[in-house]
Amino acid sequence: MKTFSRFGVQIPEILLPKGISLGTWSVIACDQYTQDREYWKKAAAAAEGKPSTLNLIYPEVYLNEADKEKRIESIQRTMGEYLKSGLFSAEEMAVYVERTTEYGRMRKGLVVAIDLDKYEWKPGSKAFIRATEATVPERIPPRMRIRNGAQLELPHIMLLANDKERALVEETGKIAKLDGEKAYDGELMLGGGKITGWKVKSDRAIKRISDALEKIKDENTDSDGNTFLFAVGDGNHSLATAKAVWDEHKKTLSDSEREASPVRFALVEIVNIYDEGLTFEPIHRVVFNHNPEKLISFTAEKLGGKMLGFDSAEKLAGFIGDKTAAGARFGFIRTEGGKTSFTALETEITDLAIAALQPALDEFIAGDSGKKEDIDYIHGTEDTVLLGKKENATAILLPPIAKDSFFQTIANRGVLPRKSFSMGEASEKRFYVEARRLF
Repeated sequence: MKTFSRFGVQIPEILLPKGISLGTWSVIACDQYTQDREYWKKAAAAAEGKPSTLNLIYPEVYLNEADKEKRIESIQRTMGEYLKSGLFSAEEMAVYVERTTEYGRMRKGLVVAIDLDKYEWKPGSKAFIRATEATVPERIPPRMRIRNGAQLELPHIMLLANDKERALVEETGKIAKLDGEKAYDGELMLGGGKITGWKVKSDRAIKRISDALEKIKDENTDSDGNTFLFAVGDGNHSLATAKAVWDEHKKTLSDSEREASPVRFALVEIVNIYDEGLTFEPIHRVVFNHNPEKLISFTAEKLGGKMLGFDSAEKLAGFIGDKTAAGARFGFIRTEGGKTSFTALETEITDLAIAALQPALDEFIAGDSGKKEDIDYIHGTEDTVLLGKKENATAILLPPIAKDSFFQTIANRGVLPRKSFSMGEASEKRFYVEARRLF
């Protein structure tokens, strides 16, 4: 297999099902809809009696069920059955992906394998491939039990490339479409949208990948020689699990075996952070059981800036959401005695706003005899505002995430606090399509 060792990227042997509808084969990432069992029941009904990636993954909504071991045994047994049955065709290639979601947004991606020795999730890492959000170590061992010994891996990991010139994904995609050989094409399960994949295997397409990686490496290497090639956008704990499994497994191998081991690699989709179809949404905060005035005053003192008042949630949200603002803005909604107040903190912070806010919130809660569960993480402005209209709560709106400062913030400050951002809505997350041999 073609491996660009300098960049930690490999053109893998990809397995695709033969003659099977994507609507039953392809299932959304296992870490979505973790509070929605009905979604997964509908997925099971849609896939019933047919070969499906649903039978090869462990939806996290069921992670705390008593039948965990039986589920893992069934997953690994089904992997073997699918391989023996001749279900898959195998081909050495990357895949250029165009995904149109139910919201009408079209996102482009490039499916390749990456070298886990080039990736690190721990804070302070200067690895080629770095985590973007804090990793919870306790979440890794249960996932290792699923991956260890698995004959197949299926990717829901999405890596971000800092590629303003669109040299990697987009230019490779143009060549793949000119070459004209589709890998798959169809509608995804349960309204997940449409997806088309083109095979990337011609000499000119592979050269385009190599040239683009060289360009991105040059543009993302700092004065000390540290290269920040890719950032993990989705699937951080899955990639951390893959690394943990590899770190254990490689102890049993000789040097030559390590070089060739499939376990050393993980299948991912690379997406350009500047892709117009990739939406970055902030995850807002709500703090419960703490005095709103004290919290707001503490935050303002820590972050600096000036306070402004508004007479409606709409005006506050518009002020916070202004993408032309020079510095980060934070909106506060709190209700006391039946009266709701709307205020904003306008700062000169130019890094990602959450990187400054979360440490201040953690410090305040810890010093105010609070508990970690006193804070919640909310998607969407409307839901956040509604929570701020409840007594004994302080809702905090965060500004839009600036793509231009994303990589630089992580390079300068390290990983972001957990639940810092969301790449699109739940239904826009990656669906499993491709597979790769593992153990």
